[in-house]
Amino acid sequence: MSVLDQFKLDGQVVVITGGGRGIGEAIALGMAEAGADIVVAARRTHEIEAVADKVRALGRRALAITTDMMEIEQVQALADQTFKEMGGLTCWVSNAGGADDRVPRTLLEMPEKQWDFQMNLNLKAVWTGAQAAGNYMKDNGGGTIINISSQAGNKASPFNGPYAVAKSGVNNLTQTLAVEMAPLGIRVNSVSPGPIPTEVFLEFTKMTEEDIPNMGKQFGIPLGRIGMPEDIAPACVYLASEASSWMTGQDIKINGGL
Repeated sequence: MSVLDQFKLDGQVVVITGGGRGIGEAIALGMAEAGADIVVAARRTHEIEAVADKVRALGRRALAITTDMMEIEQVQALADQTFKEMGGLTCWVSNAGGADDRVPRTLLEMPEKQWDFQMNLNLKAVWTGAQAAGNYMKDNGGGTIINISSQAGNKASPFNGPYAVAKSGVNNLTQTLAVEMAPLGIRVNSVSPGPIPTEVFLEFTKMTEEDIPNMGKQFGIPLGRIGMPEDIAPACVYLASEASSWMTGQDIKINGGL
């Protein structure tokens, strides 16, 4: 097998949560280009259906499943429907995340409701997704789990505390799952993006698309530009492929040098 052949995802069935836009959409299209069939899941049905149509246009099978990742029954149903309708489940990408009202606050000002929302969406849903997917993978030849973390989980993040705490938890969850699931033939890794102007990012920072060309300088990014969703997809292709077959429990940081 050549080096490039090791990156092919032919025959794989990949679930991507939060797959209707931004980073999730870019991962879905990137993995489809690499040969995978794709299941996109999110709460906005029209968005995931649009992404599924784009996947089909690339010649791959696609399924859009409306899912609230904070409801464990819906997470399990997502795995069940994927396996039943697509005939397998080889890779699960936990990308769904964000904040409730997207208002910056200190931890002293944080309402319990906002704390709980962010813990449930950004951390608990990663565990429930891994559990639902892992129980299929362990009986069907193994697979890979990719958790989308954040650079915020590796440092102090004033006014964004619950999100950063949750992502720090994702990093340890990834390491622990990797050790527990290795004997089952399941590899678990994470990707930590730096600043990327997604819808949530722009609302949280009170910036607009017009600000994007200057963001690299504003954030002091050594490579001179802000990240884009398409910067994350190649790492996910690598982690889902045979090219990373001796890699588990690791975090890939993609941040322009920050």
